[in-house]
Amino acid sequence: MGMSMAPAPQPQQRTLEDPLAHLPCSTILEYRKGQTIYGHDQPSTSIYLVIDGKVKVCRLAEDGRQVVVDIYQPDEFFGESAFLGLAQRTELSVALESTKLMTWTTAEIEEIATRRPRLAIALLQLLVQRSMDFGSRIESFSVDNIARRLARALIRFSERLGQEAEDGSVQMIPFTHELLSQYVGTSREIVTHYMNQFRRQGYLRYSRKGILLHRNALREWLRQEPIAA
Repeated sequence: MGMSMAPAPQPQQRTLEDPLAHLPCSTILEYRKGQTIYGHDQPSTSIYLVIDGKVKVCRLAEDGRQVVVDIYQPDEFFGESAFLGLAQRTELSVALESTKLMTWTTAEIEEIATRRPRLAIALLQLLVQRSMDFGSRIESFSVDNIARRLARALIRFSERLGQEAEDGSVQMIPFTHELLSQYVGTSREIVTHYMNQFRRQGYLRYSRKGILLHRNALREWLRQEPIAA
């Protein structure tokens, strides 16, 4: 009777550490819609956690244009560039709506991490994941035309910030064309052109109240649309 070979054990996926599990409660700050949280004139020395609302984080390009790094929502951290301690900083953050934040200075984070090393692991995991996301975005800037970059931006925002309905469509907050242009790296007028094109093609509807995205249909368009155009 032959011996049966047991299946090779599958590598276990490691659960990511949650920074919140290792941080004490701190001061809660409130910001109104459109208010700057920190900027190049008032650089941050803190890490922020969104308690309520949404925050836009941007970098200033050499020509003065704003480039949106990302949008952060409740239970997400931002402001990690404070750890660099640079004298000249080009990052700024703005509340997209009425927002509440919890904050810790970098000195406090460093002191807590010496007592709770798993906090350092959690923050490193967070930074690595964001670096991977930024790498994918840079790749898209290299190979995708503007229409494809806009489609990828809408899909990503729908995954992170949208609410899915039973029919598979996703309802999102009303991102302005200016904000989308800052994320995609083009002008507001060009974003408006492609948003109107996507609307005519039935991939989305938008108004001042929000964006309704047919995400699966737009994904299929991405698979079929040539990379270069």
